[in-house]
Amino acid sequence: MVINHCSDTIAAISTAVSPSGIGIVRMSGEKAVSIAEKVYKGKNNKKLINQKSHTIHYGYIKENDNIIDEVLIMLMKAPHTYTGEDTIEINCHGGVYIVKRILELLIKNGARPAEPGEFTKRAFLNGRLDLSQAEAVSDIISSKNEYALKSSIAQLKGNIKSKINDIRNKIIYHTAFIETALDDPEHISIDGYGETLKKTINELLLEIEQLLSTCEDGRIIKEGIDTVIVGKPNAGKSSLLNVILGEERAIVTDIAGTTRDILEEHISLQGISLNIIDTAGIRNTEDIVEKIGVEKAKKYAESADLIIYVVDASISLDQNDKDILKMLKGKKSIILLNKSDLDMIVKKEDIIKMYFELFPAKKYNDEMPDIPIIEVSIKKNRGIHELEDILKNMFYEGKLAFNDEIYITNIRHKVLLQNAYMALKRVNDSIESGMPEDFYSIDLMDAYELLGSITGETIGEDLVNEIFSKFCMGK
Repeated sequence: MVINHCSDTIAAISTAVSPSGIGIVRMSGEKAVSIAEKVYKGKNNKKLINQKSHTIHYGYIKENDNIIDEVLIMLMKAPHTYTGEDTIEINCHGGVYIVKRILELLIKNGARPAEPGEFTKRAFLNGRLDLSQAEAVSDIISSKNEYALKSSIAQLKGNIKSKINDIRNKIIYHTAFIETALDDPEHISIDGYGETLKKTINELLLEIEQLLSTCEDGRIIKEGIDTVIVGKPNAGKSSLLNVILGEERAIVTDIAGTTRDILEEHISLQGISLNIIDTAGIRNTEDIVEKIGVEKAKKYAESADLIIYVVDASISLDQNDKDILKMLKGKKSIILLNKSDLDMIVKKEDIIKMYFELFPAKKYNDEMPDIPIIEVSIKKNRGIHELEDILKNMFYEGKLAFNDEIYITNIRHKVLLQNAYMALKRVNDSIESGMPEDFYSIDLMDAYELLGSITGETIGEDLVNEIFSKFCMGK
């Protein structure tokens, strides 16, 4: 794409606009230093323009003779800055009025308000970041858990960029060879080249398959595990939610059917995110409102990443439990035998027996397929740590590493990888069909361009603007 270098100077508040210890107002552009000179009064009247890059200076922000605030100014000169341009960061006191007043003063003296994400957009346009790294900046800011943060930092370091560039380099090498041979057939022969190319294409397809195989883990890392708590009324579902949250979020009573509607919360356990939905107790009922809640519970369970089935182990199993067990078939699930502090009527083997009655197996054993069963007492807070450990191992096998492995967390990247994969498959199809070599080049270049859209090398200006418009202001 054509890189349009911006000549104007932008300014924005880069910290939250709320009372705080420190506020930061950032400027970037060729006039950033000269604009700062107009409003900054330093010790011994020293001029910022004469100071070394990447230095901090104490002084005051003034309008005419009026002092607005006592500040520290960070001076960073191009090209070794985040944006690749001269950059000024004014560290002031974090009052809402103060930071807004300083921003207004900078705009009055020649800067313009930055658009959302414009600082990072300039870093991309000036070649400081590729597009996958720029998107990682936004993901770092919005990270909800430890794993999401680690994944985003790995992407910011360039792990996706490096992998994509490696694949593109192999594609362009073979494309260039074919094009050169077609232009100069007297000196370069491509007889039998299809078999050589096919070997490389198969290797690239395998590499892209491996990247695509991480998409589901990537989605869960970034967005969290959609988790639905189900069970009969008064089994302890809302109590479980309250224990995990560490606060009384859901209403808990001894009256069965207290929860009528859906209650959603986001929490983090051992570095993983859970988007938890507490549902109405599942049972046959004639109550119209409760019946709607039960139907909602079943609907959410169908699309959930995880179902936590809370069983009241102090009362016998019935048809309602059978209906709930049917919902667990083919889903990642955990069964909690709650109220283990009381006399337990329901044991682990009772659940297993009911499950195999519903889903007969050729070989009966003492374990249900991939569904852990834990004895807990939510009231006494017993078994909750075991639940957390099982959750972590169930989704990540406890082995997430972000130094070498890449996780595709961005849906835009996933779609482009899928399309590039299909383009390379078409190359193989052309080879097997004995098509002319120029057909290879067409699909090879399609794959090359699609992969280039991930890093931003082959992307239109409209899409660039759309991507950066979703960033926060001041970044």
